Amino acid sequence: MTHNFWGPSLTAGNWTFRLWSPRAKQVELLLEDRPLSMTRDDSGLWSVETPAAAGNRYLFRVDGQDMPDPASRLQAGGVSDPSVLVPPDGHDWRCDWQGRDWAEAVIYELHVGTFTPEGTFAAAARRMAGLAELGFTAIELMPLGQWSGDRGWGYDGVLPYAPQPAYGTPDDLKMLVDAAHQAGLMVILDLVMNHFGPEGAWLHHAAPDFFNPERHTPWGAAIDFEQPAVRDFWTGCALHWLTEYRMDGLRLDAVHQISGPGADDFMADFATRIHALTPRRHLITEDDRNTPDLREGAGYDASWNDDFHHSIHVALTGEDDSYYASFAADPVGDLVLALSRGHVEEGQPRQGKDRPRGAPCGHLPPTAFVNSTQTHDQVGNRAHGDRLLTLADPEAVAVAYALLLVAPYIPMVFMGEERGETNPFQFFADYKGDLAEAVRKGRAAEFAGIAALGDTVPDPLALETFARSRLGWREDDPARSWLGLTREALSFRARHVVPLLKSGGMEATVTRPQPGLIRADWQFAAGRLELSLAFGQPDPDPLADPHLRTGRPDGPYYLTVKAHS
Repeated sequence: MTHNFWGPSLTAGNWTFRLWSPRAKQVELLLEDRPLSMTRDDSGLWSVETPAAAGNRYLFRVDGQDMPDPASRLQAGGVSDPSVLVPPDGHDWRCDWQGRDWAEAVIYELHVGTFTPEGTFAAAARRMAGLAELGFTAIELMPLGQWSGDRGWGYDGVLPYAPQPAYGTPDDLKMLVDAAHQAGLMVILDLVMNHFGPEGAWLHHAAPDFFNPERHTPWGAAIDFEQPAVRDFWTGCALHWLTEYRMDGLRLDAVHQISGPGADDFMADFATRIHALTPRRHLITEDDRNTPDLREGAGYDASWNDDFHHSIHVALTGEDDSYYASFAADPVGDLVLALSRGHVEEGQPRQGKDRPRGAPCGHLPPTAFVNSTQTHDQVGNRAHGDRLLTLADPEAVAVAYALLLVAPYIPMVFMGEERGETNPFQFFADYKGDLAEAVRKGRAAEFAGIAALGDTVPDPLALETFARSRLGWREDDPARSWLGLTREALSFRARHVVPLLKSGGMEATVTRPQPGLIRADWQFAAGRLELSLAFGQPDPDPLADPHLRTGRPDGPYYLTVKAHS
């Protein structure tokens, strides 16, 4: 199967429409309301070839039920409305982009709908040069595959090939990518392959065999990766975004839920297909398993490293509930492990954890770990979407942020963090009727504990919840101070850390001479990076003549760092 197995394709003036529906008795194409019979092959693939024009609308009629194309490239409206024919890429690209080395990555995670007041691709494009000027080298877009309604995080998408129309047109998205490339920024897309959203997932009707009825994810029916057509759907989706929209890479959501028969083979083949593209694309996973397999065996570039975040968060806030429990015993000691080995939990017994998690990963290069002090998950999955700056000492947060940017792991910043944003990022959606009420009650039940104390959870369906989550784009003195720190730290990283990373061969010596002090010495083929961190007590012996310092020399939070070539 080729990557255009799903969705319409144009050849010699005719369009071929395809739908995998192995149990269907009859499938028709409704092209501009005109029914055309489709023929079935032995695999359950229905197809028809016919003249058509870009902009024509179409539906599939599967055993009498009209539905959009699950691989629709564009919708005429909502997720149950007709699909629209989009011609192969005719965009007037302005940048002859050849990609960037992964060692140069400094990622800026953003949600298009709340990144700017307008919440559009076009408005985001106007901000790209400013991010690049600060020193960022990549943006990571939260999922864009169309979901039901206008507001949402994107993880409940049901049409993963079609960009969310509330943000703009396909051409608007291409202009955003082009603007990012012109500024020197890679564009990484967050892709959800482990489940579909609760409304408008017509694949359940067209192809029940797409799903495994014996397994479920926390968010819905599990997908059956043993099916060749299922593998082709997702590989085709990835290639669509990477080629049609010229994305530089993908962040794959919760790959630990891509499981069951066929899943391992799919993940290996997926990486092979993606890495065959020129320029080379990058692959990042979110993987709760903390194992090295995909990074060392299948060629995935990196994985999100929540362990670094948890160590920082618990050290600064003292929180010890839920997944923070195993980091509450000694968060500064865990930070030592994170700075030395990448992951903290590598299969060893841990206080506060029922069973071990992970496997040794310290042999992986530092570029195999994407570290953060805030993400959409860690902020937005809180009851009120609180940012770290509203939960901890601002000076301590600034030191932790500087540590993130200068340490020899891939840093990722959540939008607004670079200017000290304090607006929350809350959970929001845009459903109607019974589903809206179910989402509302589910969110309230998730945080029943705070309700018992007289607190209330923001209504995820309310427009005000979405509006509160927009960036404020402040220009006051605190914002200027944060921007200055960002610019200085990322300048140091570009001049000193990136050349060391590219030279390879890191050996880490990270010690803890006192309970709140950390000393790090990372040796590379081309030199070394030295860091002294006070994280809860004054530092009696900070580095002399550092390249960068932040915090107060006499305070409990202070960082000094220097590079040696």
